[in-house]
Amino acid sequence: ITRSFASYWEAQCDSMKMQLVEMDTHGTGRVPLSKFYGTGLDADWRFGESEDYLRELGALDETSWRGKQVIIPNYIQAASNCIVSGEHYLVCCQNDCEVLLNEIEMKIAAPTASPQTILSVVGNMTSHISVDDDHPPALDASLRAQLAQISDSHGGEVPIHGRLFAQWLHYAFPRECPFPHKAGTATASTPAEFGNSYIASPDAMREHAANVSDIPVEMGREELQWMSQWSPEEELVTDHLAQGLRAPWEGSQVAKGALALLAVAALLGVFRKSFGHGGSDRGLLPSYRAEKAHFV
Repeated sequence: ITRSFASYWEAQCDSMKMQLVEMDTHGTGRVPLSKFYGTGLDADWRFGESEDYLRELGALDETSWRGKQVIIPNYIQAASNCIVSGEHYLVCCQNDCEVLLNEIEMKIAAPTASPQTILSVVGNMTSHISVDDDHPPALDASLRAQLAQISDSHGGEVPIHGRLFAQWLHYAFPRECPFPHKAGTATASTPAEFGNSYIASPDAMREHAANVSDIPVEMGREELQWMSQWSPEEELVTDHLAQGLRAPWEGSQVAKGALALLAVAALLGVFRKSFGHGGSDRGLLPSYRAEKAHFV
């Protein structure tokens, strides 16, 4: 039942996302908090999380001169939009960025890549928001410069499983890829875990909704300073550059020492047999017995 219901809920997620995209008139992947609450008051009960809860979820951008904004993909994938909450799992909206990252991984087929390779791959991808919005991302000068800075900080290559590249992907596909906050700055707290203050009061929503400011649609993203949330801190799943893409034991003095000790132990075993001292050399090197193993 849970699995079949998830497909139904995904349709609700798509509907929610399209509402948010309609409010994102400049294609930044962000909706002013005033519009968010205005829609929550007038049209959709779902847009009612409190400001504190949105901040806790990592769905609130507070760095822009436009004021506080709700980050579309972070909000869509937030725990507040999970329809099923079990002890060990949640049924939530899918991460649209996973499809994009999978395509990048398949085409690059390496843990790192040059900026030129990445631009070539990403420049020919589409976000698939809808049939009418099926076009490649706008890889403007700012995005190219940021990608070059990432590669400079990693010796000319960009780790595709690092926080900085995930951040770059967010700005390349701002409505699909979530903004990757630094570790420990956002949580996946459910409304029940956050407490009664997870929902905004009608007065607070009306106060924010009254501050809607109409920014001309023709104003460009650069003028909006839409990348104001960018931060230079990197976080890597694995340190590819430190390892130099070599085997784990290469370049490690500790590992080399361990191999030398094993070699000495092996030689001692040979000498013991050669000089006929009897006994067994089983204790010198690790032994393995054929036993059953159960993997779950």
